[in-house]
Amino acid sequence: MPKPTFFNLSKEKRETLMKAAIKEFSRVPLNDALIANIVKFAGIPRGSFYQYFEDKEDLFFYLLDQYAEENKESFILSLEKANGDLFDTFIVEFKRMIVNFRKKENRDFFKNAFLNMNHKVETAILKSSDEEKFYHHFIDIKNFINISKLNIADEHELLHVIQILMAVTMHNLIQNFARELPFEDSLKNYTLEIELLKKGLCKKIDG
Repeated sequence: MPKPTFFNLSKEKRETLMKAAIKEFSRVPLNDALIANIVKFAGIPRGSFYQYFEDKEDLFFYLLDQYAEENKESFILSLEKANGDLFDTFIVEFKRMIVNFRKKENRDFFKNAFLNMNHKVETAILKSSDEEKFYHHFIDIKNFINISKLNIADEHELLHVIQILMAVTMHNLIQNFARELPFEDSLKNYTLEIELLKKGLCKKIDG
């Protein structure tokens, strides 16, 4: 997380540094990114960088954390518009994300993140791999979900339903980048998988 001195900067200076970071992390994956380029793009001394962040990893994961927070807020708004329908909301949000990825800088940044995925990156993006973080994320959205539409027994099962849907979402986002899928194909594949989960996979056999 950023040091307190980062938050003491003006909004304009913070945004300039964030844009510089996105530019560098869009150019290459995290391991190959250079702090020298970030400070050059931001127009700040190298020493100033370390007043704001511990290292490039600290900055990178702060960016992903901000992205996750924005996604949570958007998810809640979509849930409200969908009258709490969890499945419809996931489809709407997936579509929003892949539309956003059509912008070159966004696409390059997240392509580098998704195609160099590890436990820490996944946790930062979805807040799903760390139990404590995911539970706080779950608490923020659960009251907006219309559970009457779900075949679940309790809140514990709801939590696992969301984890399953997030896993499907992550898989499809990775496929979107790895296979360079057209927008329509990516959305079609994801919608099919969500609809399969929605109707259930086990056929009922009479008798």
